[in-house]
Amino acid sequence: MSTADAYAATSGNEPLAPATVERREVGPRDVLIDIKYCGICHSDIHHVRGEWGPVTYPVAPGHEIAGVVAEVGPEVTRHAVGDRVGVGCMVDSCRECAPCRSGEEQYCLNGTVFTYGSTDRDGTSTNGGYSTHIVVTEDFVLSVPEGLDLDEAAPLMCAGITTYSPLKRWGAGQGKKVAVVGLGGLGHMGVKLAAAMGAEVTVLSQSLKKQADGLRLGAVDYYATSDPGTFEHLAGRFDLILNTVSAQLDLDAHLSLLALDGAMVNVGAPPEPLSVHAFTLASKRRSFAGSNIGGIPETQEMLNFCAGNGLGAEIEPIPAGKINEAYERVLGSDVRYRFVIDIATLG
Repeated sequence: MSTADAYAATSGNEPLAPATVERREVGPRDVLIDIKYCGICHSDIHHVRGEWGPVTYPVAPGHEIAGVVAEVGPEVTRHAVGDRVGVGCMVDSCRECAPCRSGEEQYCLNGTVFTYGSTDRDGTSTNGGYSTHIVVTEDFVLSVPEGLDLDEAAPLMCAGITTYSPLKRWGAGQGKKVAVVGLGGLGHMGVKLAAAMGAEVTVLSQSLKKQADGLRLGAVDYYATSDPGTFEHLAGRFDLILNTVSAQLDLDAHLSLLALDGAMVNVGAPPEPLSVHAFTLASKRRSFAGSNIGGIPETQEMLNFCAGNGLGAEIEPIPAGKINEAYERVLGSDVRYRFVIDIATLG
């Protein structure tokens, strides 16, 4: 084993602090990555604060990783020293079940190994990208195409694929009207991606304070959900609604905005249960669904799509010493639109 400098949480109610985490030695099919940047996802905050269940501390979060290959095992064929690469929410899976064989490793029937907070194949707890380096099996290392800067590519490993996957699956494209609920770390990528796919995009946000940004990112309309008239005006308009917020929402009001056979897909993950009336769904054969990131092949497809369309994340770079401040700002919706840690400042 070796160690990496990191920022880690030691409990759910203490600030993250400098620490060291263990990394396994590079195996035959492993890739050692020097991490250059790591995005801060709202999921990081939920996890380290124990809002999604029991946590094994200490834990270094971070699953929006971009860096450069420093070493490869002798059997590695997909990556070489010096390659620009990324790691998202997963670092392994069983590779044998039906979801894994179809490239849907995030739904592994035998348990996906997540980038942090999981038990790795050697029995150790995984630690994520708030650290100087990481060792990952080559099958879960993504190539960052030319045309994407590493800092703007880092959030694509989660925010990008989390929005790309449902937009693709539910048919965002030419002739489709898509609403994105929330213009934050996930929502801003949802707007960019849906617009690049050819959809007519509307942002639904609590207020109009980010309206100029939403239109700049590719939306054609922007409405405040705090205005009751919004729901009357937009009733039955959309083919697809992508809900990106991690907060309680009036689902019935939002579902009423769907056209016949429309779908609302939830990618935000509030810790509290959500409720909906069955008649809201039945009245226009509407669907309410969820989506969880994407598999490795689809994530690579998303990165290639973003590179081809010039779509990086909108970022605010920060030094490692500002992580705790960034957490509070994320909770206060005070970031446009993704904090990215410059790992060079961690040492």
